[in-house]
Amino acid sequence: MTVVYVDTLFLLNALVDYLLLLCSARLAGEPLERLRFALGAVLGGGYAVAIFLPGLGFLERPLCRLAAAVLMAVAAFGGGRRLGRQTAIFFALSCAFAGGVLAISLLGGTGLSLNRGVIYSGMDLKMVLLSAAGCYAALSLLLQKAGRHARFTGELKEVRLELGERAVELTALTDTGNTLTDPVTGRGVMVVEGARLMDLFPPEQRPDGAALRDPAGALEGLTAAGGRFRLLPYRSVGVDRGLLLAVRVDRAVVDGEDRGAMVVALSPNPVSDGGGYAALLGEC
Repeated sequence: MTVVYVDTLFLLNALVDYLLLLCSARLAGEPLERLRFALGAVLGGGYAVAIFLPGLGFLERPLCRLAAAVLMAVAAFGGGRRLGRQTAIFFALSCAFAGGVLAISLLGGTGLSLNRGVIYSGMDLKMVLLSAAGCYAALSLLLQKAGRHARFTGELKEVRLELGERAVELTALTDTGNTLTDPVTGRGVMVVEGARLMDLFPPEQRPDGAALRDPAGALEGLTAAGGRFRLLPYRSVGVDRGLLLAVRVDRAVVDGEDRGAMVVALSPNPVSDGGGYAALLGEC
């Protein structure tokens, strides 16, 4: 008869779930919201323990497992439009990890095993914590190197936009396909998710979603409220003649380089599928 220790079971599954959620977010290009990942991991650890409690054996059923996994993903990633993609990556990593554990068990390994479908270890609690700390340190180092490589290649840049006494910081992707320019100065225009710039404006001047989708109809009201908005014509695939709401910020700092005043276009839609960046920066 196998003896299962609740404390080891909970901590081990919570730590594994946290690392899987962290990897999923990084692969999806999502911001690392560690507190949300911790919440999802706690739910996962609690589910692993609940399976072994008297009268809760029905939680082993496939539909219950699926519901628990989806609940973890929602807690960790939120309910945005990218939830499906993030959840799919999380499921894929979880399956890969479970397959690895099963393979080790079949080869005679005694470190980890699958007990009633959840991760368990015969090691004492101290060894579990030390092993988890080592895995977390190795994973963090790997992810940091990946992040530094992305910045070394010049693809991602940290941007600070200032308007009056207000400022917003975000990550921008250098996009050679962004040829949008200011017709007055000929300088390149940065395209930013409109929702990420709301803190740059006073409450009475903030354009809502309707204004971003219909900039021509909203321009008069925004200008009357004291805003410094303008209309910027653009062309893209499927759009022959379009308009974007734009504003000239007082100062743009890109990776520490002061580029002075710059025209910024407010996109009504996210510019990144994964959410790893919120702006597109042309090379000019």
